[in-house]
Amino acid sequence: MKTTNTIIIIDLEATCWKGPVPKGQVNEIIEIGICLLDTQTGNISKNQGILIKPERSEVSPFCTELTTITQELLDAEGVSFEEACKILRTEYLGYQYTWASYGQYDLNMIRKQCSIRGVDYPLSANHINVKTRFSEVKGLRRKVGMKGALGILEIPLEGTHHRGVDDAKNIAKILNWCLKQQNDRL
Repeated sequence: MKTTNTIIIIDLEATCWKGPVPKGQVNEIIEIGICLLDTQTGNISKNQGILIKPERSEVSPFCTELTTITQELLDAEGVSFEEACKILRTEYLGYQYTWASYGQYDLNMIRKQCSIRGVDYPLSANHINVKTRFSEVKGLRRKVGMKGALGILEIPLEGTHHRGVDDAKNIAKILNWCLKQQNDRL
């Protein structure tokens, strides 16, 4: 099913607030957007958003405005963080494949939350920072956000920005472009 041409793309959404974090709450992952990129064909598959019930925070109105994710949605459809990590390990074999995200935030956040919760880290040590890679390949002096990178490439934003399920797919398109440019230079 999977080949060495597979890269797992991940985009996290987390609880957030306008202003300081409310007393007694913490930023925690509420969605893991994921898809697989076939680096040979550019095909994007197995795109899903794993919704996660927060344990130490609640979804703020600001967070819902940004992501469209509500506390009610997570209460109804969310799984535990541990279960989400199990999905990454068993359904995506996350520990076997290189994975990528747009920037360092996702890498740092998932490592931190695994450490705090005592959950085995479900991904491999091979991580691609697509934000950095895009800036290098495009020759930009400044790094740009995902939406900005799509604009530069004239690739339409698909879905809802700040929804992991959609952003993972958009990031896969940016990474695919970067890999094609690098292959063309070889």
